[in-house]
Amino acid sequence: MSATAPPLIETLTEVNIVDILDSAGLLRLRGTPLRHIFRPTARRFALTAHEFDTRVGNEGLAQGSAWLMSRMTAGLVTSGIEHVPVQGPLIVLANHPGMTDTVALFTSLALRPDLRVIASDRPFLRALPNVARQLFLLPEDRAGHLAVMRGAARHLQEGGALLTFPAGDIEPDPATFGPQRAVASLRNWSSSFALFARLVPHARFVPALVSNVISPDAQRHPLTLLRRTARDRERLAAAMQVALPRYRGLVARVAFGRVSNAGPDRAHELSASVAAQMRHLILAERAAQRMDQARAGRGIPRG
Repeated sequence: MSATAPPLIETLTEVNIVDILDSAGLLRLRGTPLRHIFRPTARRFALTAHEFDTRVGNEGLAQGSAWLMSRMTAGLVTSGIEHVPVQGPLIVLANHPGMTDTVALFTSLALRPDLRVIASDRPFLRALPNVARQLFLLPEDRAGHLAVMRGAARHLQEGGALLTFPAGDIEPDPATFGPQRAVASLRNWSSSFALFARLVPHARFVPALVSNVISPDAQRHPLTLLRRTARDRERLAAAMQVALPRYRGLVARVAFGRVSNAGPDRAHELSASVAAQMRHLILAERAAQRMDQARAGRGIPRG
């Protein structure tokens, strides 16, 4: 462990405590001794996160992410990777169900070691210096947004790959909450990614669907009923999934759609094409899920 590890782990622990309290609706305990009840759980995840960051620094983003997936899930199934160009400017547009969705994408996109990611600026990410170097951190102010877009455009102009989440917020996991909610969430996608089509006319766009990363069992836990809104109940369930290994038995899935080329004058067509492909991926995910359930019912292993 490096000399800088203890303060980083302490920072991660403190950030995790605040996140746990917030998810449980207990932020009022933040300045009280009762917050220390959550310290062991917060520190365990801080140690895991620090090891992840160390591995990213030593082995790269994809390999470090594969390690974290092995700790937080029961595996990863990727389909459609043949649609992802191995070189040249690329924008991957993904849904954002949360939990391990980002590291599942990092792992799946190992063929693009030049991958950078647009992510909301959060204290947790700042405490992961090796991971943070792979990110364009998006601040809240508009001027900061423009700076991030310019930096991302330069990366694309140099032939790099970029991952972004057009919803800008957590979305329903299609495998857990069903295709109807997942399709409806596409209405919240910003079309700002089309700006890259104007700035980098030869860039290519690939949609990606992440699913089966949110535990249905955690979502049904009685403790979630302590929260009033559906969104808050889902956040509390996600916090329990991080804290409790019994909710990590999911095999995450990542599916990539077909590549699209836009150019500077086809931004509207690009947005419509990406939305249509995402709807197709969501419905295909539902069909695959039903097939898996049928196989399981007959005792047939997945081929």
